[in-house]
Amino acid sequence: MARKGTHPVSTMTKPAARSVREGPNEFETAQRQFDRAAEILNLDPNIRCILRTPQRILEVHFPVHMDDGSIRVFTGFRVQHNLHRGPTKGGIRYHPDVTLDEVKALAMWMTWKFAIIGLPFGGAKGGVVVEPERLSQTELEHLTRRFTTEISIIIGPERDIPAPDVNTSGQTMAWMMDTYSMHTGFSVPAVVTGKPLSIGGSEGRLEATGRGVMIVTIDALQRLGIPPTETTVAVQGFGNVGSHTARLLHQEGCRIVAVSDVHGGIYNPKGLPVPELLRYVQEHGTVLGFPQTESVTNMELLELPVTVLVPAALGNQITAENADRIRARVVSEGANGPTTPEADAIMHENGVFLIPDILANAGGVTVSYFEWVQDLQQFFWTENEIDQKLAHIMRKSFAKTYATMENRGVDMRMAAYIEAVSNVAAATDARSIYP
Repeated sequence: MARKGTHPVSTMTKPAARSVREGPNEFETAQRQFDRAAEILNLDPNIRCILRTPQRILEVHFPVHMDDGSIRVFTGFRVQHNLHRGPTKGGIRYHPDVTLDEVKALAMWMTWKFAIIGLPFGGAKGGVVVEPERLSQTELEHLTRRFTTEISIIIGPERDIPAPDVNTSGQTMAWMMDTYSMHTGFSVPAVVTGKPLSIGGSEGRLEATGRGVMIVTIDALQRLGIPPTETTVAVQGFGNVGSHTARLLHQEGCRIVAVSDVHGGIYNPKGLPVPELLRYVQEHGTVLGFPQTESVTNMELLELPVTVLVPAALGNQITAENADRIRARVVSEGANGPTTPEADAIMHENGVFLIPDILANAGGVTVSYFEWVQDLQQFFWTENEIDQKLAHIMRKSFAKTYATMENRGVDMRMAAYIEAVSNVAAATDARSIYP
């Protein structure tokens, strides 16, 4: 990938305008969601104050040699929210809009995500403020290796395990794993997940998040008595999560009528031929221009008259401003934090069945756990075994959350939070405080 533009010496990266991401502060949203669950649970105030804040925050500013001979300084973060249920785990994202509050929120959501699906991890997250598309492959490697070196003081297979996220990939994880291994003097495949298969990656990892979204969406449709063959779907965000979700729901008989990416969206109420669309995107790099479709914006896509809406892009997409115009019967959150608390209340009042992010998109972290276990024991499962184990965990977690929703008389998000916060609070109470 050719680098565009030049870089002045020793300049700090500046975030681009937050055009898509403007909205409520993510960490305040995460805390408000936690506070509501804590009140319902009548959580001990001492436990509450512990779980409300991250346990560790690392902010780094690190220099990188650029292709033109200059040096550029980048800012990165790694946040560990809670370590009471095990080592922390969470993705690394490269994006110009990365902020510390966003990373803190994502780390907290990861804690609840692992707790709701019963995996022995706490939540973590990381990010670098960068426009990756403006860097060459060599510059991305230099940035990744230097960032890994900076955060190596707090990561490790029994401490904190990074994974891919927005604008990072298996190649990024390979660079991270190799850098950490060079520091230790021997290969440590379990230090990251989401790696290529050739260096300890897991079968089924690439599509795992989308598969998880598909599984809980189909379960929700069954609970609501809606056959997949009578279901229309709109997917905001046609990246790894959104594209696999669309493909797998299409295979289940659903009709995918709209998808979008960072450039915009396409819509055909008669349905999109998903296999052909995937090939088109691979050739053209966008969904725009796909034959026999009309253009829609990312915001317009959210308001289409569909059975299922899958927001699989960035956060703060469904807010108080547009929640009343959401016409989907089911909203399945493929992205992290796409819905604000105000929007939650509005959609619940309007009868929208929402599958919260900490449950809906937990397929990726589940298979990341499988990868970590396989790396530690040096024994690997087949893709069919992976898919079966994933389906069992996702369906069990959905059923438990659905039961809590009915028993407590709350919406699905709060039911998931009640389950998750209860599990983490119990671990915190059992371990107590040292010293």
